[in-house]
Amino acid sequence: MTGITHHIPDELLIAYASGSLPKAFSTVVATHVSMCDECRARLGAHETLGGALLDDTPVQDISSDMKARLFDALDTPAATERVYERSGIFPAPVMEALGGLPPKWKPLGLGVRQMILNHDRSGSVRLLYIPGGMAVPDHGHNGLELTLVLQGAFSDETGRFGVGDLEVADGDLEHEPVAEDGPACICLAATDAALRFRSFVPRMLQPIFRI
Repeated sequence: MTGITHHIPDELLIAYASGSLPKAFSTVVATHVSMCDECRARLGAHETLGGALLDDTPVQDISSDMKARLFDALDTPAATERVYERSGIFPAPVMEALGGLPPKWKPLGLGVRQMILNHDRSGSVRLLYIPGGMAVPDHGHNGLELTLVLQGAFSDETGRFGVGDLEVADGDLEHEPVAEDGPACICLAATDAALRFRSFVPRMLQPIFRI
């Protein structure tokens, strides 16, 4: 996809390539990579470098018991995993998180909806549906937030984000994203900590909506 101007920072790509990125963020990174030729190429470069470093790692002897358990595991038939494909605006990694089904939206008020795809101690990832012209309440961050646009666009204090663009927000950013007029802005968003809302009502509803 062309026209993407906001990409994944190298530190997140490296963590994803090494398998150390939490599940919520990995879902967003995998989705962006599926949409962005530039980041897919950069990810391939990091994976190649990681493989070269492994090749240079000194060889270590292992016990016969560990070797036997390894070969036993290799002989165990692997479970067949379902392969998901893009459906409409939702890339394959999102369809995998959805289990191949359409999203089940839950209203948050004023036409805004969400569907939580995964929520655990390491963070949460969700789909957000924001009607055109609607603003998300002004908020800051207690951790990291990744927001990837799948449909429409939004703007905030840092610029405009269209389809395929990824916004990376941390504790230094307080913003009030506004969806562009037109089709609803649908985003994939991941966080590893609760947001900091200025207004009382969003703060009161946070535990219910898990945001």
